[in-house]
Amino acid sequence: MGETSKPLGRPRSEDARLAVLHAADDMLVEQGYAAMTMKGIAERAKVGRQTVYRWWSSKAEILLEASAADAVRELTLPPGADPEADISAFLSALSTFLTRSDAGLAYRALLGEAQHDGKVAELVRGGDVLGEAARVVIRRAGAAGAFEGERDDALVAELVGPLVFRVLSGGWDPTEGELSAMARRFLRR
Repeated sequence: MGETSKPLGRPRSEDARLAVLHAADDMLVEQGYAAMTMKGIAERAKVGRQTVYRWWSSKAEILLEASAADAVRELTLPPGADPEADISAFLSALSTFLTRSDAGLAYRALLGEAQHDGKVAELVRGGDVLGEAARVVIRRAGAAGAFEGERDDALVAELVGPLVFRVLSGGWDPTEGELSAMARRFLRR
């Protein structure tokens, strides 16, 4: 039998981890990304700064972890009746995530910061929360014959990109009819 190894350092306290994630979410909503600091997050979470730095190296990492968990919950949908219904439901969930969810606010803040901070850009690329959710829907549509031989990455960009662009560039809040039209255009491509 092989020897099991223990992780170095003390194990994460789930309560402390959740307190940090919630503190970061709350501070983002109240103060904005630029005003947040690791020290402030630690104080708000009532944990030591060493605890925060032991688990995360930046506020961007904390926000990505917080938004990723919520994104999985908010963007994971049961299969629709057909590819168009599935894509429409996903676009509706994505719109709600980006425009109404605190996790979506965190994700939008990270996208903005990624435009001038290479480390944040790399972090966002590595933890592609929107892309992973979109891939599930795209693969279901592909299994129903909607796409043949097309790369997932290109399809993800074509599905998610227009909605993200419109939300980021003007706070667009689409109607269900507009989202259904987007789904039809995506499937016709």
